[in-house]
Amino acid sequence: MQPAGAHDQPLRAVALGGGHGLQATLRALRLLTPDVTAVVTVADDGGSSGRLRRELGLLPPGDLRKALAALAAEDDAGRMWSEVFQHRFGGNGALAGHAVGNLLIAGLLETLGDPVAVLDEVARLMGLRGRVLPMCNVPLDIEADVTGLDEDVTAVRRIRGQVAVATTPGQVQRIRLRADRNGPPTACPQAVQAVLDADVVLLGPGSWFTSVLPHLLVPELHEALVDTAACKVVVLNLVPQPGETAGFSPERHLDVLCQHAPRLRVDAVVADVDSVPTPERLRTAAASLGATAHLSTVTAGGAADRHDPAALALSLRDALQLHGLHDRV
Repeated sequence: MQPAGAHDQPLRAVALGGGHGLQATLRALRLLTPDVTAVVTVADDGGSSGRLRRELGLLPPGDLRKALAALAAEDDAGRMWSEVFQHRFGGNGALAGHAVGNLLIAGLLETLGDPVAVLDEVARLMGLRGRVLPMCNVPLDIEADVTGLDEDVTAVRRIRGQVAVATTPGQVQRIRLRADRNGPPTACPQAVQAVLDADVVLLGPGSWFTSVLPHLLVPELHEALVDTAACKVVVLNLVPQPGETAGFSPERHLDVLCQHAPRLRVDAVVADVDSVPTPERLRTAAASLGATAHLSTVTAGGAADRHDPAALALSLRDALQLHGLHDRV
């Protein structure tokens, strides 16, 4: 039973992921509630983020920056800061390719030390609607078992690094996480608490092996996702990604999710109706996770590879209303 006045409180939503997929989810969620928390992967080792990580030993800031930009205030100041944060320096010098937001986050990390304090400070600067948290407070590496890279197509080769995994021409079979420092990855405590306190938790869309599944491989975060009373929703990608999930059907994404987190139960699977060639197979795969499949149009104006935040928000609203949250959205 919910406490008195619970229906007067905004829906507490948590979205887990990274990159452009997480940005789409956050922009959709902010249309439903002001209480949105992003839990962001910290394994990026490419581009500006990779350079700052290698040179300074800091959390890769790029995915954190994108989540902050997605939740920035919609007034003039918020839009200005969002644009500035996303701006990349040109030219051929030392700053070429770096995003302004990456450099500011890196500077604050060196000054303040605590990643959560850094992100909360940036959130105040940008007038954030919601909060951005790292999955872990230290950088992580993704390690994958991959087949199809040798003459013997069944031979398993181990590759390491987010960029290497995301661009492999082979088939990723399983991933693991390794911390830069000794020991298993330890979750950000505030991220764990956010998941436990949430009314709804979203996984996906995004790079399946490098942005979505890593959250399930951090032990404390995994347990929080299993134990939370929140409505758990998986948002599927619109198209397979070259290299990482080439040839994957929508239901194959769910099979891989189940392989990496067999105890995880899900309430809803949201997918674009035009991206699902065999709806019955998807419904069966969703049911194996305890979920109902919700198919609707969630793309943006003919762009088959990009979620439309407004359309995705409507689909999420419908899914949540069918799962006991009709008074909260």
